[in-house]
Amino acid sequence: MKVLITRFMVFCLICTNLFASKPNRVGTTAANFLEIGYGSAGNAMGDASVASVADLSAMYWNPARLAYLQQNEALFMYQPWFADISTAFTGIGLVDQTLGTFAVGFIHVGYGDMEVTTMEMQDGTGEMFAANDYAINLVYARHLVNWFSFGAGVKYISSQIWHCKASALAMDLGVVVNTQFLSATGKREDGITIGMSIANYGTKMKYDGMDLLQPIDAFPEEEGNYKYVEGQYRTQGWELPLIFRIGAAYHPVVTASHKLTLEIDALHPNNNSESLNAGAEYQYNMATFGSFFLRGGYKALFMEDSEYGLSLGAGVLSRMMNNFALRIDYAFRDIGILGKTHSYTVSFLF
Repeated sequence: MKVLITRFMVFCLICTNLFASKPNRVGTTAANFLEIGYGSAGNAMGDASVASVADLSAMYWNPARLAYLQQNEALFMYQPWFADISTAFTGIGLVDQTLGTFAVGFIHVGYGDMEVTTMEMQDGTGEMFAANDYAINLVYARHLVNWFSFGAGVKYISSQIWHCKASALAMDLGVVVNTQFLSATGKREDGITIGMSIANYGTKMKYDGMDLLQPIDAFPEEEGNYKYVEGQYRTQGWELPLIFRIGAAYHPVVTASHKLTLEIDALHPNNNSESLNAGAEYQYNMATFGSFFLRGGYKALFMEDSEYGLSLGAGVLSRMMNNFALRIDYAFRDIGILGKTHSYTVSFLF
């Protein structure tokens, strides 16, 4: 077990060193919808969730945190984005006390309908086209010992713009380590928690489709050379937005009724500069009802030319009969010149 943990940490450090030597590569990856953030609780904490996320959205932030689910869960999230873009995430996780946690998730991003224009008809041809992105994710997580868990996921990613499509396969890896360091109760689960994840390690995306077919005259000055023969533009492959996250969560207050969580995450993407996410969550427990949550955070500290800013949110977890529960979370995010966004999540625990 110790050998496995050591090897994984060495692998993470090697990845960090490799990417640290590369220059800032803004705008050099495809499928950037995978960087938006899915899960209202995590969004409200400034995306600082790799070590503390406690719901099914862990399959996005850190698959190893799925091992901490106590019940089966179905989650539905809707997040209107700027420029009339809509994003949604839904998933279901099944907990087996012996085998671990299995989960499947689906992310969809819709860009709406747009008019088809050409150089000759710049006011529109009368046709409309749409663009959509989506990802299907399969995740497995479990505890190897009571203080260490791991998770792994595979995902199929697809992007479509009118008649052109691109797809890729990727995987996510994550670990969580519980320590007794600075534990308010002396228990390991209330000490500092360390989480690490690598997201979107996979193949390149390359667009192909009938929209790339165009009549091409290779020799316009010559006659009889098949002036209107169809030619196809060859597109290049684009990398996925690979993200390495490492973070630590600290619980300075842990009582029967109150719990305060502070977290800070460091991010190293392959398409931008390094940054920090910081967040906090206050939880108030009521024995006869459930829990209330207040959250706040700040995303992309120290990132060059970042538009992200303050995040705020709240949530409620209501316990019902027969071990059922309903959880509702909300998040507000400020994205500078791009505007302000909101996300809404509903979860059913059974």
